[in-house]
Amino acid sequence: MLYIVGLGLGDEKDITVKGLEAIRRCDKVYMEAYTSLLSFGLSSHGLSNLEKLYGKPVTVADREMVEEKADGMLAEARSSDVAFLVVGDPFGAINGTIFSSYYVYYLNYRATTHTDLVVRAKRLGIDVKVVHNASVMNAVGVCGLQLYHYGETVSIPFFTETWRPDSFYEKIQKNRMLGLHTLCLLDIRVKEPSLESLCRGRKVYEPPRYMTINTAIEQLLEVETGQGQGVYNEDTNCVGLARLGSEDQMIVAGSMRQLRTVDFGAPLHCLVIVGSTHPLEEEMLEFYKLEGRTSEPKEDVTAD
Repeated sequence: MLYIVGLGLGDEKDITVKGLEAIRRCDKVYMEAYTSLLSFGLSSHGLSNLEKLYGKPVTVADREMVEEKADGMLAEARSSDVAFLVVGDPFGAINGTIFSSYYVYYLNYRATTHTDLVVRAKRLGIDVKVVHNASVMNAVGVCGLQLYHYGETVSIPFFTETWRPDSFYEKIQKNRMLGLHTLCLLDIRVKEPSLESLCRGRKVYEPPRYMTINTAIEQLLEVETGQGQGVYNEDTNCVGLARLGSEDQMIVAGSMRQLRTVDFGAPLHCLVIVGSTHPLEEEMLEFYKLEGRTSEPKEDVTAD
């Protein structure tokens, strides 16, 4: 059996009882380490806490292993129980699920990767059991904007000097025409080879990098300036959310102009562009309105 277990958004304690039971009956446990991070990260101390609670040693599976070397894990699952742990929900987005692998823009990367893993397992005759958990797609409801008032989710990638995609603009436009809110997932780059190293035929990985709400807003406004269709502007109401599901989660509502001055702290971040609102939604947003909490925003977080 291959168990694909969602860990939730906060720390190791967010696992479900069903997920914990599945892990404890497995012979081998892997943990995905490239599409997100729990609040404790993947430090030796954090991993130790996780292993202590789960009662199993955990092998950290980086991007290359899952993409290129999953055959070994699947081979083990043919003769024993194997768990593959995923932050958030196995098929739900988390804060930042896009990757510009080799500078190619992949949307909904996580769902594609995990679906591929399930398909490959089933083709090998391996039973697969998925244990779901919270993801940003439902946890974002904490800000008070009702989930059924959201339109299509978009992803905002890091711009480079030569690569500034804006396909998200049309999707935001359609959502706003319908009065719907737009959840923007912000780029994270983990184990990304540099373009220079690829040109030389030898992979050298850049430090992990996580987009901030401040950068996302700057890029959104840049695209609006270029498109000029008035889909949104500096006065458009938004909600910035950081570290959803963690003890120190941060939620701030305000205009784009206001939010880009806020220091939201450590990753992961996401942004909601507010559409038409119900009175109850407006009442809830009042609790998160920006009130003298502005400060100089930090640059995008880059791990050492």
